[in-house]
Amino acid sequence: MRLSVKICLIVLAAYFAAAVYGEVQYRVALARDVTPAYNVVNTKERYQPPSARHWLGTDNLGRDVGLRLVQGTRIAFHVGIMTSLIAIPLGVILGLLGGYFGGKTDSVVVWLCATVASMPGLLFILAISLVVGQGLIGLYLGIGFTTWVGVCRTIRAEVMKHRDRAYVQAAKVLGYSHMRIMFRHILPNVAHIVLIQFSIRFPSAVATEVFISFLGIGVQGEPSWGVMINNARARLWQGVWWEMTFTTLAIFLLVLVFNHLADVLRDRLDPALRSER
Repeated sequence: MRLSVKICLIVLAAYFAAAVYGEVQYRVALARDVTPAYNVVNTKERYQPPSARHWLGTDNLGRDVGLRLVQGTRIAFHVGIMTSLIAIPLGVILGLLGGYFGGKTDSVVVWLCATVASMPGLLFILAISLVVGQGLIGLYLGIGFTTWVGVCRTIRAEVMKHRDRAYVQAAKVLGYSHMRIMFRHILPNVAHIVLIQFSIRFPSAVATEVFISFLGIGVQGEPSWGVMINNARARLWQGVWWEMTFTTLAIFLLVLVFNHLADVLRDRLDPALRSER
């Protein structure tokens, strides 16, 4: 295993540990019906720079930036995982159906992809948020139902290559059902695409959530990274640089790690790239 991959996995494990710690902290405060430590206001410690007491400083209400950054990591993992659980299965199923059956079924799948891809994602997320209410649920549904198209198109193209291969034809001769052929024979041979798509979709979903929350549409009352950036931008001119800096670095590092891992997975799992080497 390359050193860069090991470093990425270590960094990703650190993010995951922070997300788990943030989830525990959030659930404990919720169970006790108390204000979480990251939301406790202390006006006497406003705008404190990084120090031994507050490693990443404090914001305009005296709240610890480090604790809020951990909660932002929790929200980022929630969004990345939950939206993937919506978009990837939807894209895989539609891609399998369109690529395997072809004809009218494929025409419907292609039409759905073109229709969803043509819709402005931000407006779609806003519309869902208006229906279900602002918060994580609206983000899950909005991002999940607007980002399955890439997965579907990739899976569809790959399935079209496999449906005429010898092992699929042999399964048809043996009388296996279409569902069995698709899910037990073809899907395992294109499973590497699902893993690659997840590593690509996760940071994309996080970046979308940050942007949506920055606009004030997404998470409310919780320290999402987008909310933190929105709160910090107005205070840069006062020399309060730490909240914006550390939040931006957290987003940059997470996206960088996932993008690098996606490249490595594609190089190792894509049969076409393996054959070129």
